Amino acid sequence: MQVILIDDDSLVCLSLKTILQADPEIRVSAIGTSGEEAVQLYETYQPDILLMDIQMKGIGGLAAGERILQKYPDARILFLTTFSDNEYIIKALGMGAKGYLIKQDIDALIPALRAVMSGQNVFGNEIVTRIPALMHPKPVFEPEKFHLSTREGEIMELIAKGLNNKEIADTLFLSEGTVRNYLSALLDKLSLRDRTQLAVFYYRNQYTP
Repeated sequence: MQVILIDDDSLVCLSLKTILQADPEIRVSAIGTSGEEAVQLYETYQPDILLMDIQMKGIGGLAAGERILQKYPDARILFLTTFSDNEYIIKALGMGAKGYLIKQDIDALIPALRAVMSGQNVFGNEIVTRIPALMHPKPVFEPEKFHLSTREGEIMELIAKGLNNKEIADTLFLSEGTVRNYLSALLDKLSLRDRTQLAVFYYRNQYTP
């Protein structure tokens, strides 16, 4: 199994190379420290697997992965990173990466490479539990689009869920009087008549990221 390692920390690359080459079936063909190098080295070696970090100087791992997959749709790219941001995970899934591992899961690295070689997609335990929600994200309401504060947005959401003033006050650790004041302000700002109209407005103006 030929592997190329890309990480902007050369010490991490050397450590990973030592770990991987302890397995006689794995050969590290080349090491790079940027997205640009990833593209160049992939062209040169066309490895079985490209193991790559995400945040790097220059074009970065995700952009490099996209470039490679545009030219080589069958490329096996496995991301190994310290970042588990939802945005990164969604983009990696969308581009067709074969896996996404967190560097803390280093013990899972060699089994992950074998799994990718056998045609599987591999995601770390932390990532797997989040994939269903990431692929079917919840609708969101952005209060700032309507010149509302974050707190006003929270109160709108709870009203839309059917909570009364006392329940909202208990949930947000406010007094009932404060909740009433927020409700009056919301109705005035949005030119609405009552909390039912407020709930309808909230749901109509949600969107899926």
